[in-house]
Amino acid sequence: MQYFEDMAEGDVREFGEYTMTREEILEFANQYDPQPFHTDEEAAQESQFGGLIASGWHTASACMRMLVDNHLSESASAGARGIRELKWIRPVRPGDTLTCESEVIETDPGKGPVGTVTSRLTGFVDGEPVVQWTAEAMFEKRAAE
Repeated sequence: MQYFEDMAEGDVREFGEYTMTREEILEFANQYDPQPFHTDEEAAQESQFGGLIASGWHTASACMRMLVDNHLSESASAGARGIRELKWIRPVRPGDTLTCESEVIETDPGKGPVGTVTSRLTGFVDGEPVVQWTAEAMFEKRAAE
């Protein structure tokens, strides 16, 4: 179990691998972001993107899942205060495989049983950034011994 005290500025964690499928891109977009370049392959071909792309929200959600599966589920996570600076850097296409990296950029013990860890998460395809955000996450502190 990883607690607040186990995280320090400069810590980097690489995790996860997730391949985006055409079917998932269409399903997610039809439900949550029904813009033609996400839902209609012909319209997407004629768009500035030249083909079907995943919703940025889908890409961020896939990275969030990898973060939970490979870090938060093994930590004393206590939620988050928020996300800032969310950027969709480059489109993600069917067949692209996402990987993620999280870097701790600041820690604040605050007062009370939780501290705040500010981290920058970056999602990559073929080593190139595709999504990035900064989050202020809360982690429980170790109980006084």
